Amino acid sequence: MSTAHEIAPRRAAGPPPTAPAWAADEPYAAALRAGRGPLFLRRTDGWLLPLEVERWCAEPDPVDLEVLDRCEGAVLDVGCGPGRLVAALAARGRPVLGIDVSEAAVGHTLRLGGPALRRSVFEPLPDEGRWDTALLMDGNVGIGGDPRALLRRLARLLRPGGLLIIETAPVDVDERVHVQVVHGAGGGAGSPFPWARVGTGALLRHAGRAGWRGAGQWSADGRCFVALRSRRTNTSAEPPKSTAVISSQRVRKPSAGSAVASR
Repeated sequence: MSTAHEIAPRRAAGPPPTAPAWAADEPYAAALRAGRGPLFLRRTDGWLLPLEVERWCAEPDPVDLEVLDRCEGAVLDVGCGPGRLVAALAARGRPVLGIDVSEAAVGHTLRLGGPALRRSVFEPLPDEGRWDTALLMDGNVGIGGDPRALLRRLARLLRPGGLLIIETAPVDVDERVHVQVVHGAGGGAGSPFPWARVGTGALLRHAGRAGWRGAGQWSADGRCFVALRSRRTNTSAEPPKSTAVISSQRVRKPSAGSAVASR
């Protein structure tokens, strides 16, 4: 069983990480500290996508709880944000780890009692190939701006047949863009970074090409979700010893120089 302290400082294959932009994003960090927006993703053409900071900083709502009820075994929350889902799973006694590039997000998660690492999904992570469930909630399928590369990476993190639950855009969209996090319609902005928006139909197409099989889809309260199963075979992977993951991560505090996944 690996721990965060045993990970070599190399980078896994994948698209350029969004870590530098998110890690230094003061509008996002300030919103998390305040627990409210207004906060947006702004495309280069000026179009704004509202970010639901208040919901992310609140207790899990009934839609979130339905997702948590579907989780299996040890859970990796990719782009955990302020940690509402990680903390809720930990409170249930579920082996869980949140990862996020934002120091403010990881700190918030730790204060809620959830284990978290400040790290990119494209960097080495504990127990690769052994996680039972991974979550991409709140639009995090956009991480890195390349959904297919992200899906391939997650297939390497999960055990064979592992479960991936993705929250998709509630509209028919499949776009790759550069965005900035901005406070208010005309407030301060962070650095640009690549992002993607993917609806359910597009996600299923990307998933099929990346070697996943569909395991269900549903919607609730205007939010849309897809469940996928990994087809990857890995005869060498051991069952996840997830209790050790929790104990090793709970004591680790993020540092300014630590490797940094994203919201």
